[in-house]
Amino acid sequence: MTAALGDRSLLPDLEVPLYLDHAAVGPTPAPALAAGIAAMQSIGRLGTGALPGLMETTEAARQAVGALMGARGADVALLGNTSAGVIAVAWGLDWAAGDRILLFEGEFPANVSPWLRAAEHFGLEVRWARAGDFAGEPQEALLGLERELIRGLRLVAVSAVQFQTGLAMPLGALGALCRKHGAELFVDGIQALGARPLDVGAMGIDYLAAGGHKWLMATPGIGALWARDWGRLEPRLSSWLSHEEPLRFLGGVPGRLNYDQPLALGPARVEGGLWNAAGQAVLAASCGLLAEVGLESIAQHVDVYLDLLEAGLLARGFGSARTTTAEGRSSLLSVVVPKDVAVIPLADALRARGLALSTPDGWLRFAPHWPNGLREVPMVLEAVDAALEEVRG
Repeated sequence: MTAALGDRSLLPDLEVPLYLDHAAVGPTPAPALAAGIAAMQSIGRLGTGALPGLMETTEAARQAVGALMGARGADVALLGNTSAGVIAVAWGLDWAAGDRILLFEGEFPANVSPWLRAAEHFGLEVRWARAGDFAGEPQEALLGLERELIRGLRLVAVSAVQFQTGLAMPLGALGALCRKHGAELFVDGIQALGARPLDVGAMGIDYLAAGGHKWLMATPGIGALWARDWGRLEPRLSSWLSHEEPLRFLGGVPGRLNYDQPLALGPARVEGGLWNAAGQAVLAASCGLLAEVGLESIAQHVDVYLDLLEAGLLARGFGSARTTTAEGRSSLLSVVVPKDVAVIPLADALRARGLALSTPDGWLRFAPHWPNGLREVPMVLEAVDAALEEVRG
């Protein structure tokens, strides 16, 4: 089966007529679901004998997700979700008391809570910036960040795309500033990876974590963490597969059960124990479909979709958070509702008309992906008209 822009045929079981909620959970395409089922069936047929094939799937998943971020698969760890990646870095760096980190107000809690806990435990100083400042005057916001960097920062943690407003952060500029002033850049990439082209090397990113259940269209419970230099991380939470030769003792030769083996130098040092075989199979297949369509083509397709949808919503009295510059745009469109209606009743009325969307912190958020066809836009606006009429009574 082939993936194509605007074609829902790989989502035959999706019951929602107008699915615009990929920023929350992306429905998994049939070929990816089949790959996950096949992985589980192999365990049912072969038991232990399935492990060699599942190990090959693990490597395929590393390569597939790495390719979408412009990275080598050998530098990608496969974890449970974005949070696991944030935690691995927040608790793995060799912090010194008094190190300063910078976080952004308005971020999703997954990229805030682990840093605050690490700051409390290691005695770090937390500095704050406003993500929204990058929407209005990005150059001024970058100057403000540089002033903090000049005062001394160990790390900057930022989301590639802000989950409430859809603002795409200037990762390349942030990475360049961090390098200039000797800081590291951590990126929560879940709202960008799979939706937009990314190049962790060119952007000067040091760490990028992302879950697979949104734009990658995999399943909950699988995600990835990329690190520029795994040697910088001391895995304080490691397990038996975190070592260089963790399987030596299973080879039938006595005396190889050695608990003093050094930790692996690569991503295995944070992966821990046995892996999510089905999730990795789904991830490898779903990333393959994204690569087949092409992230650049997907981004252009979604931009046209959102251009049409935004124009229709503005004409109906909505206010858009979307920036006027292409650099600040993502695959999310967040709007404020007209003053005479409330967002939750309106969202409920839209859902009742077959439209899937989210309402993060009072915004009405639309998030289409490659299966969404441009022919849907008039139907979405018709649903909006009917929902407005209902809510207004």
